[in-house]
Amino acid sequence: MEYFFQTKQLAVGYDGKAVVQNIEASIKKGQILSLIGPNGSGKSTILKSIMKQLETISGAIYISNTPIEGINSREFSRKAAVVLTERPKPELMTCYDVVAVGRYPYTGMLGILSEEDREKIDGALRMVNALDLKDRGFNQVSDGQLQRIMLARAICQEPEIILLDEPTSFLDIRYAVEILDILRQMADVHGVTVIMSLHELNYAKRVSDLVMCLKDGFVMRLDTPDVIFEEDIISRLYDLPDGIYSQLFGSL
Repeated sequence: MEYFFQTKQLAVGYDGKAVVQNIEASIKKGQILSLIGPNGSGKSTILKSIMKQLETISGAIYISNTPIEGINSREFSRKAAVVLTERPKPELMTCYDVVAVGRYPYTGMLGILSEEDREKIDGALRMVNALDLKDRGFNQVSDGQLQRIMLARAICQEPEIILLDEPTSFLDIRYAVEILDILRQMADVHGVTVIMSLHELNYAKRVSDLVMCLKDGFVMRLDTPDVIFEEDIISRLYDLPDGIYSQLFGSL
């Protein structure tokens, strides 16, 4: 079976100390993997290691059978796009300007946008229902609008994989569902592989093809949502008292 993204005996962490180890994952093109687990379980650490912000402690990460260490920065920016929770604060930039940053891996050294680049920027804004925001100052938009703009920037990169850290944080249910639906469309229609961390279990069950459960420095389970969202697994993952699962998550 052909996998687009894989990790083998991967350990990630800080200053040589592993936060999560023995990570084994295989994801096909166009699949969505959600990382869940208690606070501090290593979800963001894994994402930062995949996006090359953190050096791995041991093991390997592969994209299209190539170790990420062997992919230079420019090529990596064409393969992978990143959407973080932190709100960037660019000065005097419109939403259009921010989305246009996604085209820089394809422009020349001067960063001059071609007509094709501008069409792709408009197309990305249209895809996230944010074309009406293109001339608005980026620092003047709401959290929900900001997430759509940042997702449009990622789409502009035409990546094969999108990495997202808590993309639904601080969003009301309308905007959260909208973001997840766009990601599902990217996966199903365009074959983009998505890896993201989520706190909201109902969202993880709704959108994911695979779910990775992280606890106590290890991957407790990696499986499909139908398997993961059983009372026994979720109760062990979050140390829930008897009977609490059905009260809190009976409708999952």
